[in-house]
Amino acid sequence: MTQSPSRISKAVIPAAGLGTRFLPATKATPKEMLPVVDKPAIQYVVEEAVAAGLSDVLMITGRNKRPLEDHFDRNYELESALQKKGDADRLGKVQESSDLATMHYVRQGDPRGLGHAVLCAAPHVGDQPFAVLLGDDLIDPRDPLLARMVEIQEREGGSVVALMEVDPAQVHLYGCAAAEATVDGDVVRVTGLVEKPEPADAPSNLAVIGRYVLDPAVFDILRHTEPGRGGEIQLTDALQLLAQDEKIGGPVHGVVFKGRRYDTGDRSDYLRAIVRLACEREDLGPDFRTWLRTYVTEEM
Repeated sequence: MTQSPSRISKAVIPAAGLGTRFLPATKATPKEMLPVVDKPAIQYVVEEAVAAGLSDVLMITGRNKRPLEDHFDRNYELESALQKKGDADRLGKVQESSDLATMHYVRQGDPRGLGHAVLCAAPHVGDQPFAVLLGDDLIDPRDPLLARMVEIQEREGGSVVALMEVDPAQVHLYGCAAAEATVDGDVVRVTGLVEKPEPADAPSNLAVIGRYVLDPAVFDILRHTEPGRGGEIQLTDALQLLAQDEKIGGPVHGVVFKGRRYDTGDRSDYLRAIVRLACEREDLGPDFRTWLRTYVTEEM
């Protein structure tokens, strides 16, 4: 009797980057802790993993990243102070982050790229498929991308990457996929991947965004992957090998995402993400939208 594949339960979140684009704010504060309205960006990512059924979260950290661990830990002094004040609303918000998931941490001692960060997760993940979520991409919870990717991986096996159509002039900022259509309108078969190609060399305008569901075979490939673009070990290079030969670790599929995505890795997009999310909040949106209209029409 054929054994059905195990339900994916583990998520890996690389969070060892220095955040140089946000200096000086990130000199002493991890970029993942920068607030998006009233929650740090990293909490949105963990919430997304949990919503997709991935309750075991491993964060790949580095130096000066201790605040990430503190945020998802209990703060008994703060909780006690809020409890004494009778501030149940804020107490619930504080406790929410520490109750979200089972959190684990490992340090990427030598920052050698995304592929190396993923490889750091191998002892924790073992021989089961797992998800990778990059903290710069926030996916709106009303558009459950990761859950769809998990569904495709459990049905088709192999690995699944998240894709989004971008302006051809912007493909040099992303990994880019060569792909073939499937019977599912939002799913393609990935036949090749190129890291940050020049527009003239790009196989399509399907850009890889920061969500992956990976077969554990990727670990052995990463162990033997030489540094690529930027002198770093690129996850894209490992996925290219998987796409070329499915005997290694199954096929590579892509889910083409057309929903709401907030890019917090760029200062301008970070500001736009805050404005968009604030406008859509029930508690903040009405007053904020009124002020924003007045500011744009009368003061600019």
